[in-house]
Amino acid sequence: MDLPKFLLGDNTDYPNGIYIVHTEFPRFIINLENDEVEWLEEFSKEDQAELEDETENLIEAATAFYDREVARYDS
Repeated sequence: MDLPKFLLGDNTDYPNGIYIVHTEFPRFIINLENDEVEWLEEFSKEDQAELEDETENLIEAATAFYDREVARYDS
């Protein structure tokens, strides 16, 4: 199955949550309501150093994806 890089998630148990799922390595779910990130990967010490550098870029990309999706929905 070919998945998009980002998926928008919703859950009625968390009505204020805005969830973006990143499907490529490193896989994660971010709640844009509070910027809380849940990693879906196990990382080695070497990966963690690289991940710290890349995390900000990934969060910015997830936020841009959400903004684009909302703009398309509002159109």
